[in-house]
Amino acid sequence: MGFWGRGHDHIGNFNFRVEIEGLASARFKELEGIVSETEVISYGGTVDQLQRKRPGRSKWQDVTLKRGYTNDPELWKWRKSVVEGNVERHSGSIIICSDDGSEIVRYNFFEAWPSKWTGMKLDAKGTETTIEELTLTVERIERA
Repeated sequence: MGFWGRGHDHIGNFNFRVEIEGLASARFKELEGIVSETEVISYGGTVDQLQRKRPGRSKWQDVTLKRGYTNDPELWKWRKSVVEGNVERHSGSIIICSDDGSEIVRYNFFEAWPSKWTGMKLDAKGTETTIEELTLTVERIERA
């Protein structure tokens, strides 16, 4: 099971992969946005002088993926279809892996579509990898 073999050890944030239904599985440099939030609705406070709170609607944050630029046009074509008015929604998974590549935990996202693509920053004096960024708008995320 590798270095992270003990059940109480923390899991590193560096070993993950992303699968998107109908598109190839891809490796990304960075991923942000596994966030679930519920609105808080406040009420009361005049007669009983105690402000009460109850849950409102729940929502999930957009998922942002960053990777080294590749010549594979698949994600760009998906984004381009949205720009052209043809929104193709896909489900997918964010998979946290152990050192040997086996799955530890999976977060499934649903009804995703690419709402933003950010091209690479170019620098004639630079030596860093060219990075592209894709933001997926998702309707919900579930831990499997």
